[in-house]
Amino acid sequence: MAARHHDKNSQEYIVKRFAIAALLASLLPGLAGAEDLAKIKSAGVIRVGTEGTYAPFTYHDASGKLVGFDVEIAQAVAARLGVKAEFIEGKWDGLIAGLDANRYDAVANEVSITDARKAKYDFSSAYIASKAALIVNGNSSIKSFADLKGKKSANTLTSNFGKLAQSFGAEVVPVQGFNDSLELLASGRVDATINDSLSFLDYKKHQPHSKLKIAATEKDADFSGIIFRKGNPQLQAAINKALADIKADGSYQKISFKYFGEDVSH
Repeated sequence: MAARHHDKNSQEYIVKRFAIAALLASLLPGLAGAEDLAKIKSAGVIRVGTEGTYAPFTYHDASGKLVGFDVEIAQAVAARLGVKAEFIEGKWDGLIAGLDANRYDAVANEVSITDARKAKYDFSSAYIASKAALIVNGNSSIKSFADLKGKKSANTLTSNFGKLAQSFGAEVVPVQGFNDSLELLASGRVDATINDSLSFLDYKKHQPHSKLKIAATEKDADFSGIIFRKGNPQLQAAINKALADIKADGSYQKISFKYFGEDVSH
């Protein structure tokens, strides 16, 4: 009897240990998130990954200063968190992967919210809506996305735009960013580029005599958010509150009108 009683106690002990381990495992994402937010506040800095070559979202002005819509939004969000934004620049193709290597805490770079990305990362609430635009030379025979079949489109390989071009049968010519795409197109080395409609409107504002034009635009808008590592519910909530606050007090609209002449949140 004593032996059986001991076995029963041992089994109960093991079951309890497994139950406690399972409970701790379920709590780990939340604990990690709290720790990330605490680290950011303790350091007084949130590290933000961005391209720096994607006007008007993130680019360098004539003086070499990093500026842009996403840059100012990130700075405004950081201020609401009570910290400063420290920008770490990188090429688009490896930008999001930099989160995995802990190079930064978040990425602000007009990152589209997609199911594939949400499977691996978390997003803030959407803070910008944009459409994919098919950009061509003024005398081009390309009138629609379907006309891309067999044509060359300049795009970053891992971008949504590059994948969209491939879906229409285009040969994607890889580039580092938006400006490179337009340079190849203007020089006639590619037939088109699919890119952000807001970026192109900004380009035309600065290059009014350019012969490049929008041939077609997708009907549905893409929504973008700030992206960060999974398991950061407290950081996510803090960033969402900051975004809501800057929309409520007019700061968001001021930044949006500065770069686009309109509210681009919807």
